[in-house]
Amino acid sequence: MSQPIRIALAKGRLEKQCRALFARAGYDCSALENPGRRLIHALPHPEAAQLDAVLSKAPDVVTYVSRGVCALGVAGKDTIMEQGGPFYEMLDLKLGACRFSLAAPKGEDFFSGAGHKRVATKYPEVTRRYLSGLGMDAEIIRIEGSCELAPLLGLADAITDIVETGDTLRENGLVILREMFPLTARLIVNVAAYKLRRKDIDCLIEALRRAAETC
Repeated sequence: MSQPIRIALAKGRLEKQCRALFARAGYDCSALENPGRRLIHALPHPEAAQLDAVLSKAPDVVTYVSRGVCALGVAGKDTIMEQGGPFYEMLDLKLGACRFSLAAPKGEDFFSGAGHKRVATKYPEVTRRYLSGLGMDAEIIRIEGSCELAPLLGLADAITDIVETGDTLRENGLVILREMFPLTARLIVNVAAYKLRRKDIDCLIEALRRAAETC
């Protein structure tokens, strides 16, 4: 019997959505229903190679796949765009749909004038590339917590962040100026692992593709 294939999954809501998707693809995901404090769980399949699900923080998924300790991972397109790495982006899983947006306080004209602009974000690289494409050379301020605080405290003129409903922005007096990119979760594969386990991984990708189409 072939060795299990490790797949990194971000803990939380996306992991729950992945659990449902993998179950539709034929994997036994019962170990993830009550994972407790364990971080690695077997996901058997009656016909395909077993998966070992590694539960991690979302930003670490890309790191584990890039470093080769996990052959596969499910990561948001936002994290992929920010971090990059030596992996293949193989499949749009259609999960966790949201938008990457530029927002500012209501009534403020962020794009007018030639003054110094400051933008707070958890995603400095994505933000820098996007604003550069608009011909803007803004100061990027990295924030780890709630970006909405930065304009309220006078730290920044605008923010870039992931937006799902927009409720948090509205409650803090911010409005969307630009919807930068649509975002969904993607299946990524380590380059070396794909060469070694291509048949097994292709089988998984096809099963997930069919399962995603039934959502």
